[in-house]
Amino acid sequence: MQLGKANLEVFAETLLELARQDRDVLVLTSDSRGSARLGRFGELLPAQLIEVGIAEQNLVGIAAGLAAAGKKVFAVSPACFLTARALEQIKNDVAYSDHPVKLVGISAGVSYGALGSTHHSLHDFAALRAINNIDIVAPADNFETCEAIRAAAHHPHPIYLRFGKRPMFDLHGPASDFRIGKGSTLREGTDFTFMATGETVYPALSAGLELVARGISCRVISVHTIKPLDVECILKAAGATRGLITVEEHSVCGGLGEACAAVLLQKRINVPFRIVGIPDEATVNGSQLEIFEHYGISTKGLVETALQILSS
Repeated sequence: MQLGKANLEVFAETLLELARQDRDVLVLTSDSRGSARLGRFGELLPAQLIEVGIAEQNLVGIAAGLAAAGKKVFAVSPACFLTARALEQIKNDVAYSDHPVKLVGISAGVSYGALGSTHHSLHDFAALRAINNIDIVAPADNFETCEAIRAAAHHPHPIYLRFGKRPMFDLHGPASDFRIGKGSTLREGTDFTFMATGETVYPALSAGLELVARGISCRVISVHTIKPLDVECILKAAGATRGLITVEEHSVCGGLGEACAAVLLQKRINVPFRIVGIPDEATVNGSQLEIFEHYGISTKGLVETALQILSS
């Protein structure tokens, strides 16, 4: 695995390429062009970038209006503010009205680290999963980011794209495929499964390789689409392996883990299962990696959790 660019760099580069080819591609930001690496986009295509200032509700409302007029609109804002302050606009102006706005939540999860819970977005999956007519995608690496942006540009319905800040490891091979709503299997296995999303896929894959080194065949799946969930992929993994862990940079309430648990329970699949994420408590402060380490979202932590499940 090779360390590549930050997802937001790939996001900005891909968006610039698309916008050069199509004048209907517009970018709206809420005082976040710097954070989203959109400086060069604004310099080269100033007529296709609109800055609304620190006004997330206005951002979403304007984006919905432009999308209604036929524009391909990417509305970019820190995830913690976009999916909290503007949730009513997302629900009514975008999802309910079926305007195909591409909502882009940047610096998601605990990317803001020591800035604390006011700047953490550990609720976005849960809040948006409960709203009809909006898809949710959290890319795991630069390949998934590029493909997700390209797919979103032509997506006929509202979609939320979630990005962190750190440089990402390249996890996919040259023959990889990306489709919204379909999980990506990074490695096959018959003993155990990790199903992870976004920036937690890398530690899950590292843990999987560590288990393989211990003689445990481990399957690792990037669940880049939280909604619609790849039910077939979940059931296949549960039926083929002896245990399953979901991993996410989100509250354990209402995210990937609970979505998978609901699928397994309703299908009456009995498999040892654990949700690894941020517990329902006052989140510790620190860097993203320090927070990951504290909550077991690390190679060591995930290996230990997997071994506990397999030995129980």
